[in-house]
Amino acid sequence: MAQVAIPFLFMRGGTSRGPYMKRTDLPEDLDALARVLVSLVGSGHPLNIDGIGGGAAVTTKVAMLSPSKDDWADIDYFFAQVSVEDCLVDFKPTCGNILAGVGPAAIEMGLIEPLDGETPVKILAVNTGARVAATVQTPGGAVAYEGATRIDGVPGTAAPVGLQFRDTVGGVTGALLPTGNLVDTIDGVDVTCMDVAMPIVIARADSFGLTGYETAAELDDNAEFYARMEPIRKQAGQLMGMGDVSTSVTPKFGLLAPAREGGTIATRYFMPWKCHPTMAVTGAQCLASCVLMPDTVAEGMAGLPNESPATIILEHASGTIDVLVDYENGTEGITLNSAGLVRTARKLAAGEVFVPASAFSVD
Repeated sequence: MAQVAIPFLFMRGGTSRGPYMKRTDLPEDLDALARVLVSLVGSGHPLNIDGIGGGAAVTTKVAMLSPSKDDWADIDYFFAQVSVEDCLVDFKPTCGNILAGVGPAAIEMGLIEPLDGETPVKILAVNTGARVAATVQTPGGAVAYEGATRIDGVPGTAAPVGLQFRDTVGGVTGALLPTGNLVDTIDGVDVTCMDVAMPIVIARADSFGLTGYETAAELDDNAEFYARMEPIRKQAGQLMGMGDVSTSVTPKFGLLAPAREGGTIATRYFMPWKCHPTMAVTGAQCLASCVLMPDTVAEGMAGLPNESPATIILEHASGTIDVLVDYENGTEGITLNSAGLVRTARKLAAGEVFVPASAFSVD
């Protein structure tokens, strides 16, 4: 059987990893593209044994880059979430952790000319329309990967990648509060349905009889929780105008509890059928916004800052993540201007990945 070679960089972005490729090296047709990515990752086996996936949702992600036609952006970033075992590809969401590697990858691919010192890269997340200004360390005109920045969920330290997110409100549903309500009650559980960088259904952990401090493994072993959570998520998806979300990874699901490690609030984030081992960058922005918005399910759970921009520290299953939120208070809640985070990235490998030529065929 003939195979097709596709050039790629294999990179860690934030607390995720996967292949970064040029969009032009892949099929334009989305059905053919999905078949290529399923084969490339090795979806259909829990270990992704016939591909380069890592057997977990944070390691079956794909970034596709191209020069942007947008007046503001330099690079278009098209994201795909490939399932580990179900041979499915979801093009609806974006991923902020993988986005941390987009600037370095664009420079490595020759799509961006680096400067000496720091290189700004303006990125359009085409899945959701978010605009992200990235700052990549490029001393001597080359991407630096070594540095002193540490992020929870990744061993050691690396060079920082600054990310400033704009235009993230309503990227999927068209509204900050897609149901029109600050709180909805579904199956007896109060939830806040919010769309900031990522649409999420957010609830208090104690609504499920949980503390909110469980490990990711403990939550994934709790079949009773998932059996109760998933119907709520699916009903919320309908209320948010997203239709049948049974096979979609959005909306995601989040749990909140009072902080206990010196942060602003404790969180657990679901992808949605597994607990994230750390925290998604997009999810962090939405959860931080929920904390800042009065009268959501987060009301009374955290001491709120009086200044803007405000640093919201989210405790997650592997540590903490800081989100710097620029916002304005108004009569109807808050208006979000931007959110800033610092991540790291590292180039792990480069070369060609092979997929069957039959995957490229257009039906």
